[in-house]
Amino acid sequence: MTGGRCDACGAELSRFATEPVCPTCRASAKHEPPSIPTPRLAPAVWMWSAPEASIALRSRDLATILRIYRRLNRISQERLAALLGYDKTYVSMIETRRRIISDVSTRRHIARTLGLPTHVLGVTDTNDADFAAMLQFGDSTIRLAEIARQSGRAVDAVNELWPLVARLEARAAEGHAERDTLILLGHGRAALGVSLGTVLPEERLTAAARWTGKALQVAERLDDPVFLAHALRMHGNELRKADHLAAAVARLGRAVDVSTDREGQGAAYALLARAAGERGDPDLFDYAISGYQDLLDNGTARGMLFNPFTFHEIQLRGLISTGRPNIAARIMETAQSDALPAAPQWHIIERVTAGQVLLAAGKRDAAEDALLTALASAEAHRLPHQIQRTIRAANEGGLTDISDAGNAALGRLNDLLRPASSG
Repeated sequence: MTGGRCDACGAELSRFATEPVCPTCRASAKHEPPSIPTPRLAPAVWMWSAPEASIALRSRDLATILRIYRRLNRISQERLAALLGYDKTYVSMIETRRRIISDVSTRRHIARTLGLPTHVLGVTDTNDADFAAMLQFGDSTIRLAEIARQSGRAVDAVNELWPLVARLEARAAEGHAERDTLILLGHGRAALGVSLGTVLPEERLTAAARWTGKALQVAERLDDPVFLAHALRMHGNELRKADHLAAAVARLGRAVDVSTDREGQGAAYALLARAAGERGDPDLFDYAISGYQDLLDNGTARGMLFNPFTFHEIQLRGLISTGRPNIAARIMETAQSDALPAAPQWHIIERVTAGQVLLAAGKRDAAEDALLTALASAEAHRLPHQIQRTIRAANEGGLTDISDAGNAALGRLNDLLRPASSG
């Protein structure tokens, strides 16, 4: 998965990296380690979450790409010129098309310096040996990126996935639709969407849903029911997170129906129960949570979604959302489970839910402890939408100190989400 570590900050590099430093440090000009201990998010997160960035990249127009890059990264022409080692006037001439750059080495320098996919500037042949190698290792890249995401390193997952997805998108746009390429493209789109859905704040989650939706478009064309069910689950869940609940329920209900394996169907029931709870539909929630429990009770459970810990959290949250807080509080008091979360973010999700249940039961001190734990862990793992969820829970319970602390943490994360500072 990696090609070594960044010479500046020590972050893992993609196997396809062509520079000894990561995109963030490469864009810092001086290649110095960050002054704060928490590493900044790499530009790839913004590149793949902003629609105008995708449009600019597809245009392959250097002037457009540079202007959009500056705007999204909030840097001036002077700063961009310093990064590239050019004079500000030269950058201005490129952006206004008074200077056309046809030299391959110059275009490659611009792409590598700014962390852009080199093929969008016309310096990579999609039929070359490099593309063949990327296809060969693409499946491993996706699987290892998923492991990184599930272990709490979703930003690293995005940074691993975007070069692969960029090359595959370009090949598809040029009319190459070989089955192996389409399969890899579908899986890459889904993984990128889910990773973005982990690290983006709530107001940007529609971008994650767009990528999982593009994965579903590929899945509909392939005769692969396992991947179709997976794409439906991932797209449905990202739609839920983006608050498109009716569409989410439709996708997740279909995922339950088309799943061919027990674990996949259990995961579909889990996500359907969550969407039904957030929609305030007690009948659909009860149907989904019962199907989930039946599968858990009739065999060994495994997986990020299909396990007793996740079941317990989804059950409690759904009962709260469908107006049954007393039942949730009673279950929380009596349930005895030593199951561990399948991923770090699930511990955060569970702590927020526990805080909501404890508030409903009138146990403010215990609720405060749960929400503070969630807040600290969400900031440490750079999960802004979990901080936002903690703030909402605190506001609903009148816990203003926690709400204020959450807003401060969200501000710090928003600063980290800016991949380059103005110069």
